[in-house]
Amino acid sequence: MSKIFKKDMTRREFVKKTSTAMVVTAASSMIPTFAIGGMAPVKVGVLLPFTGTYAKLGSHILDAMKMRIAQAGDKLGGRPVEYKVIDSEMNVPKSTQRINKLVKKEKVDFIVGPVHSGIGINMARMLKDKNVIAIVPNAGADQITGELCAPNIFRTSFSSWQTAYPAGPAMLKDGHKKVVLLYWNYAFGKQTAAAFTESFVAGGGEIVADMPTPFPKTEFQSYFTKVAALEPDAVFTFYSGGGAIKFMKDYAAAGLQGKIPLWGTFLTEGTAKAAGAASEGIKSTLHYSSELDNPTNIKFKADFKKTTGDDADVFAVQGYDAGSLLIQGLDGVKGDTDAKIDLQNAMRNVKIDSPRGMFTFSKANHPIQDIYLREVQGGVNKVIGVAAKALEDPAVGCKA
Repeated sequence: MSKIFKKDMTRREFVKKTSTAMVVTAASSMIPTFAIGGMAPVKVGVLLPFTGTYAKLGSHILDAMKMRIAQAGDKLGGRPVEYKVIDSEMNVPKSTQRINKLVKKEKVDFIVGPVHSGIGINMARMLKDKNVIAIVPNAGADQITGELCAPNIFRTSFSSWQTAYPAGPAMLKDGHKKVVLLYWNYAFGKQTAAAFTESFVAGGGEIVADMPTPFPKTEFQSYFTKVAALEPDAVFTFYSGGGAIKFMKDYAAAGLQGKIPLWGTFLTEGTAKAAGAASEGIKSTLHYSSELDNPTNIKFKADFKKTTGDDADVFAVQGYDAGSLLIQGLDGVKGDTDAKIDLQNAMRNVKIDSPRGMFTFSKANHPIQDIYLREVQGGVNKVIGVAAKALEDPAVGCKA
């Protein structure tokens, strides 16, 4: 006999208790559980570089994301978290196999990654409109929230257009009319150069030379010889990580520092101290500076230093904000990862209280955020202005 039905129960009481039991059962079945009764974990796949030129970027993103989730009790929507971590090795051809492993073998609910734009483009193509939700904590290729945009693809970082476009007007305002471009020759580098060129030329500037360099090689001397011969007003660049450190040191060693102003995006981020005197005076446009004076950033920097022993940088911020997006999104659906549409809507509508400043998401699931003008002073990126306020990526080709 049913435990709900009792011999002396009226028909009305039976219907009421049965209906209540069915509601409770339906609600509890929304969240996956183990056979022993414990709540199943939310599976977060991670595809980031932990070896090579961008290893520090990958570790900072992951460490900050895990730190943020730990601050929320190591729970997402009330459920424990299980991380499935794969080293991307910055290898685009192998990324298909690695993404498939996370999706098909590990059966993750989310994939957080990558750093490399080429891998990001591949991941967006593979996951577009699939059940897995992607959170891109770095890769800035325009296509990810442009032509490849989808309701299940989010970004907590930037696009190449968003960080570089404001540099054109800023350099013109600083009196630089003739500029040489130097950047790593892969998707993000090329799009960065194109975005800068778009605004700089429209404002009356001239690109006197466009000199992409092979990625990830760091032999720059021959390019510096050409720069010296051209005598431009300034140089605009994109390099990052270990390559950026060598670029700045070699630029100074070539006698160009102080003679031909060096500008960029990302160039001095997380690298200024390592480059030492060679980084002094370099200006850049970016969506974060460790010197931002807001309560969230002050606490974040202290927590990250205590947790990892490293100084916080923009890559850590992007990982931290990926953690915040997961927390708020899953809280919005009470941990129900099967409620895909509701989950995606909850994530799109959040407001992230970020160390970079408060931001929201566009219809393309891309941050609408301030872009700061920075200058290295005493080894840190001092904020000397706002290059663009609440800038929204144009998301060219997005039909979401």
